[in-house]
Amino acid sequence: MAAHGRSNLRDLFDESPTPHIAHPPRTHHRDFYVATDGSFRESGGGLGAVIETRDGTRVARVATADAPPDNNVAEYRALHLGLDVLAARAPRDACVGVLVDHDSLASNVNSTILATNHPDGKSPRPVSIPPASHNHWRGIEARLTGFGEVRAARIDSGQNPAHPLANAPDRYRHVNQEPERCVLPETPEPAAAEFPPPSRADRNGGSGRASD
Repeated sequence: MAAHGRSNLRDLFDESPTPHIAHPPRTHHRDFYVATDGSFRESGGGLGAVIETRDGTRVARVATADAPPDNNVAEYRALHLGLDVLAARAPRDACVGVLVDHDSLASNVNSTILATNHPDGKSPRPVSIPPASHNHWRGIEARLTGFGEVRAARIDSGQNPAHPLANAPDRYRHVNQEPERCVLPETPEPAAAEFPPPSRADRNGGSGRASD
């Protein structure tokens, strides 16, 4: 159950595995959260994104029809779109939590972030991008380095609030008419003591979905 006053995206992020990166206490102080999803169908797919501040204020929702060549491209296009929308509404030093339901995309984001913080620029895991997604990945990389800090969490498709937006963009096209907002989150009160939560790998029964 969500704690009173906390956003759905923050709850999802806090309780989901972040591949290759542990969840230290400061993880729970993201400024913004962006959930994205992409859908692929031969008859046409879509892209969806939901952005919130840490205190639960909605910043933006996007639902747009798209015609990606496959599901991988759809997922990368969706994240590229979501980060573009967020970048237009957030300060450059913002700490961002990314939520996607695509394993390799979450892994690639975190590996890239770790590489930028490594003295030799080396990633702890190989970053493998689907061939048709390279252009969007370059755009994603540019956005990732444009924020103060970024971390990606892997969520289940059924939990992803961007999923219905991507799968039925015509039905949800009204969300694109919501007033544009540039919202800063409230400053969190300092905690007396903080303890890191258990390893996400342990929470998942040692399934190996995340590593500390």
